[in-house]
Amino acid sequence: MPAALIAPELLAPAGSLAMLRAALAFGADAVYAGQPRYSLRVRNNDFGDLSTLGTAIGEAHAAGRKLYVVSNVLPHNRKVHSYLCDMAPVVALRPDALIMADPGLIDLVRETWPQMPVHLSVQANTVNFAAVRFWQKLGIRRIILSRELSLDEVAEIRQQCPDIELEVFVHGALCVAYSGRCLLSGYFNHRDPNQGTCTNSCRWDYRLKAGEADASGDVHAANSPDARSGHRVWLLEEKARPGELMPVDEDEHGTYIMNSKDLRAVEHVQRLAEIGVDSLKIEGRTKSPYYVARTAQVYRRAIDDAVAGRPFDPGLLGELEGLANRGYTDGFYQRHHEHERQNYLRGHSESGRSLYVGDVLAWDAPRQLALIEVKNRFSVGDRLEIIHPTGNRQLALERMQHIDGAEIRVAPGNGHRVWIPLPAELPGALLARFV
Repeated sequence: MPAALIAPELLAPAGSLAMLRAALAFGADAVYAGQPRYSLRVRNNDFGDLSTLGTAIGEAHAAGRKLYVVSNVLPHNRKVHSYLCDMAPVVALRPDALIMADPGLIDLVRETWPQMPVHLSVQANTVNFAAVRFWQKLGIRRIILSRELSLDEVAEIRQQCPDIELEVFVHGALCVAYSGRCLLSGYFNHRDPNQGTCTNSCRWDYRLKAGEADASGDVHAANSPDARSGHRVWLLEEKARPGELMPVDEDEHGTYIMNSKDLRAVEHVQRLAEIGVDSLKIEGRTKSPYYVARTAQVYRRAIDDAVAGRPFDPGLLGELEGLANRGYTDGFYQRHHEHERQNYLRGHSESGRSLYVGDVLAWDAPRQLALIEVKNRFSVGDRLEIIHPTGNRQLALERMQHIDGAEIRVAPGNGHRVWIPLPAELPGALLARFV
């Protein structure tokens, strides 16, 4: 009889207290959050304020969960000088670990706070068992493995390194560079991904143009039909930068740009649990509470099913389709998906199944109406999904009232509040419209 599986930790992102609360409500075992100055998420990050971070850590611990502070910047000298002073009050808040990438900062933390657990960030690009052993010798508690590994490679690392915690990403954005080591954003607008200010330049709108090289070897746009028909040189033009043509190298396999699909590996949760991975991580600190609620709910169910010996539910794939995405891939986990990994057709987010339209703020029991904070447009006649930690339910919207009680047919969008029928009180519920 096979040994019972141990449930891996479900680790969810938090860029705000609202995200943290959604993650905890919908099944995350732990969350990760980072201060803007020392993590790679400067934008959409509420945890620059120590009191907010302290509140987050307190709420996680009160719920019996964990909070890891991301401190994975690859710093220049000026940040090294201020690091220990700035981090002392953070460490005093007693997070469950620091997620770090830079060897120098790791060394400073290990010397100053030897009791503080350190998890090695994916930014360190750990792709083999020898590197895992190296970091383990330095006192690292957990290794967050590089996204560029296959399931078999993860399994070999676990076999070679049985006594250290391993973490892998299972959902979220993928980078076309090695885990964020990209120069595009810095080149275009001087915002360095490795300092937390990536502008996702890989997802901008590019046009491919034929090019030709002159006698000096400089590349220009091809003007003659003959040059365009026989060229081997390509140029990129970004929509907001007309006339700035950038050469693209090509070999017999093609070019290597630009816009990766999003990672979705929920179908591999059972295998990762069987391998003995300790933590499954969802990417997305700049996303919404709705995103973290839906992803945490789906991966919680996948983990619970795997541990209970239940077969994978393909319906979980459909639930994740409802989130804004650029098309999904399981990344490098299975090597035979090369032709599907890159999304060459769209650089914008699209939603295929449902759209987040509001939050349930209150419930009027006598009238059996719920007060909705509207986020996106919905109308009478729409089929809605109520998303709640106790389970989701569907309803056909038959009527709706304005906040003042007047009957209306359309909730126009963000900034409005409306009443809709809801047969039970569901605090913290989210509302989605099927599309």
